[in-house]
Amino acid sequence: MSDPRSPAPSPPPAPPALAVWLLSRLLPDELREPFLGDLEESFHHELRRGRGPAAAGWWYWRETLRAPLTLSRAAGHPASSAPRGDGPMTSLLIDLHFAFRLLARRPAFTALVTLTLALGIGATTAIFSAVYPILFAPLPFPHPERLVMVWERDQKGTPDNFGFATYRDVVDANRSFDALAAMGHSEVTMTGRAEPERLEGQKVSSTFFRTLGVAPALGREFRATEDVPGAERVTILSHGLWRSRFGGDSSLVGRQIALDGIPYTVIGVMPASFENVLDPKAQLWTPLRYDLLLAWACRTCRHLRVVGRLKAGVSVTDAERELGVLSRRIVADHPKEYEGVGMLVPTLHEQVTGGVKPALLAVLGAVALVLLIACANVTNLLLARAAQREGEFSVRAALGAGHVRVIRQLLTESLVLAAIGGVLGIGVAWLGVQALVALSPPGLPRIGAIGVNGPVLVFAVLITTTVGLAFGVAPALHATRGDLYHGLMRTSRRLTGSRRVTRASLVVSEVALAMVLLVGSGLLLRSMTRLFAVSPGFDPSHLLTMEVVTGGPRFTSDTATHAYFQRVLEAAGAVPGVETAALTSQLPLTNDYDAYGVHSEARPRANTEQDPSAHRYAVSGRYLETMRIPVLRGRGLTDRDRGDGLAVLLINQAFARREWPGTDPIGQRVRLGDATQGPWRTIVGIVGDVKQVSLSADQPNAIYVPEEQWPWADFEMSLVVRTRGDPAALVPALRRAVWSVDRDQPIVRVSTMERLVTGSAAERRFTLVLFESFAAVALIMAAAGIYGVLAGTVVERRPEIGVRAALGATRANILMLVVRQGLGLTTIGIVLGLAGAAAMARIATSLLFGISPVDLFTYVGVTVLLVVVALAACWIPAWRAARLDPMATLRTD
Repeated sequence: MSDPRSPAPSPPPAPPALAVWLLSRLLPDELREPFLGDLEESFHHELRRGRGPAAAGWWYWRETLRAPLTLSRAAGHPASSAPRGDGPMTSLLIDLHFAFRLLARRPAFTALVTLTLALGIGATTAIFSAVYPILFAPLPFPHPERLVMVWERDQKGTPDNFGFATYRDVVDANRSFDALAAMGHSEVTMTGRAEPERLEGQKVSSTFFRTLGVAPALGREFRATEDVPGAERVTILSHGLWRSRFGGDSSLVGRQIALDGIPYTVIGVMPASFENVLDPKAQLWTPLRYDLLLAWACRTCRHLRVVGRLKAGVSVTDAERELGVLSRRIVADHPKEYEGVGMLVPTLHEQVTGGVKPALLAVLGAVALVLLIACANVTNLLLARAAQREGEFSVRAALGAGHVRVIRQLLTESLVLAAIGGVLGIGVAWLGVQALVALSPPGLPRIGAIGVNGPVLVFAVLITTTVGLAFGVAPALHATRGDLYHGLMRTSRRLTGSRRVTRASLVVSEVALAMVLLVGSGLLLRSMTRLFAVSPGFDPSHLLTMEVVTGGPRFTSDTATHAYFQRVLEAAGAVPGVETAALTSQLPLTNDYDAYGVHSEARPRANTEQDPSAHRYAVSGRYLETMRIPVLRGRGLTDRDRGDGLAVLLINQAFARREWPGTDPIGQRVRLGDATQGPWRTIVGIVGDVKQVSLSADQPNAIYVPEEQWPWADFEMSLVVRTRGDPAALVPALRRAVWSVDRDQPIVRVSTMERLVTGSAAERRFTLVLFESFAAVALIMAAAGIYGVLAGTVVERRPEIGVRAALGATRANILMLVVRQGLGLTTIGIVLGLAGAAAMARIATSLLFGISPVDLFTYVGVTVLLVVVALAACWIPAWRAARLDPMATLRTD
């Protein structure tokens, strides 16, 4: 009798409950009970053998995952054939288990396929991550489809900015908009740190944030009473500035900060999610504070941009029609102040993305070609692998596996490969996104929205699934076409004729697609070479530039501002290593823009708005000498051209040719800006043309005036210094020299002129780098495709090659046999690629400069390159074929 005080024996450990439940869901009804009973008995046997509960539980889980395969074998079927009566989940597990096991047995093959797919999927996903937010995603505002830009339209249909008086007329008279807002760019200086900080911002009307449909995260918006002259000075900060400068202090709202030495009250902070597509660099906003009495609020003072929100149900066409009627009425009331009639109303999305759309679509097309080449390469590899498995497929068919079953298994294998490639591709995409952001041109819109996010991951999954099905279909269909008897008797080395044709066709397509990419890359490269061969009109070597800014109560008078810049010029000129120094109100090949109407005394027009305009350069006396801009006729400006002397100016050669054809403009008098006010200025010289906007644009009209003779002092000037040695080495010394005059004035945009010249073509360079990268990948993949097909062909034709050698064919004959086959495929691909490249180049003409879309040099060069690479890809298989021993070959076959 047992001792009642002894504890009751503990029950034996039970199998893992989750595994038992999983098996009960997966197994067919007729197999569930016997299999679970056998598995549980085996589990307890493992315990009796001395395994601990954890080890026995792990064993039970392993057997659970192997259950479908175990049942399949017990039923007498091949591993990939599902037993009769099993469910879809069981069949899927069998297919997946067999696919993973098969791929694990061929690690080199699996690695090659997945890396190829990772490169194609990753590159495509990375480009999509940039294209989606810029071209396809809605702007991050409520009802973004109702946001539009509003422009005046000149006689040529070109968009133009608004004057404040015109803006007020439109606000008061329109019936199409819920809200309209005017805006202009601004820059202010914030002091208080070791170095003064220059901040970019916007001056906006009080309706700006209401028009966009956003509100500050802290504080409030501007009020109408704050948007008038003399009102309290207030500002709203960006979230980034609030965090970086003020540490995210929420008590900042309501306090004052100093901007240009003037106190401003902070009334709000924008949310971190606010994306200002209208001026991405803006860090703060202040009210416009205009009224119609201000001199710069006139109708011809067109320096404001206007954004509007349409009323619900009002289309862009309706708004443009109403504004056209309103514009004609305004022009009729003020005929001398308008050149054109009508207004333009593009959507805000079109306005933001229009400039980069052609380049992004070209890049998206290029990466799609890379993905197609990757799919063709993988399909070729799978076709070769399927040829080696033909005997296996015949055995399956003999044991009762139908065509659908074999196709499903092969598609499962393809999807597994695609899934592995897709996972690796997301990593490639993440790296690609970092590179895209680093290489992107400064003007690329919505750059902050570029990233591997939800929509991009969904795209990656879709493209991975599509690619997996695409490259798996051809091998799966070929695997089910064979004859059972011949499949069992055929050796694994030989391909059917249809499969050989398919593989050859894929190689041809790879070569053709690579040809398209190479031609596109070559045209862009030649275009960039031509672009940088264009003279900017000055000598950028040994030139350093930095922008010096004034601000605050000390510079309220023009005399103080001129005196400050004169001392800066003297201090910079005294730095050792400086050859000459000068000041200018704007720099060539930058975003500086300051144009004025030029009204000729000798050739007056009835409507002064039709008089030409010109870029205005207010410069110091040695500016032309420092930049090495030639004086073609007359004289240049000197230090004697001061504010109290004769009002003079220079014009560039393009302006002289357009406005004074066949006559001598030297000695002519013109008035700048207002045709009825201001001094008459005498043209004393003609200088060479300078590329102001970009190297690819025509030379605009340009005028050069002495800085002291302009009606008001510019509060920011660019210091241009020509050095005897490396200009970048003088940056610290020049900073110290400028700050020795006034430590509180900021220095921004420090750069060499050579870098500015190169940066002016940043968008073209960005496109070129991407095209070159894709073209290099395409070339390598095409070479790999040629090599793979020829290497497989040599293996398949070993008996034939042995017979040829036995009958007297020399190694050279056999070598040429293989090379001829590879070059034949390459030639067909090149011909097809040339046609595709010509069509592509004509579409992308806007990206080219100075060359034709069918540039002969590019096409011939790319053709020669492809032929050379194809010869290199052919050589190793041909060399192996030529070295085959005919006796050994015939004996084994």
